[in-house]
Amino acid sequence: MPFDPTTPRWRKSTFSNTNGGQCVELATPGPLAVRDSKNPDGPTLVFPQETLAALLTHLR
Repeated sequence: MPFDPTTPRWRKSTFSNTNGGQCVELATPGPLAVRDSKNPDGPTLVFPQETLAALLTHLR
């Protein structure tokens, strides 16, 4: 499924307000998209959901 930056629902960490707004935003559904919350029109990284699951498993 190709990534379409106009349709994802972007979510910013609740810690963003306590960290001077220096956070990333994540978007779902579909592939995981990540962008800089300070530059929402900038580049976006896109990862397959399997990659995110593997990362979270490794971090635990």
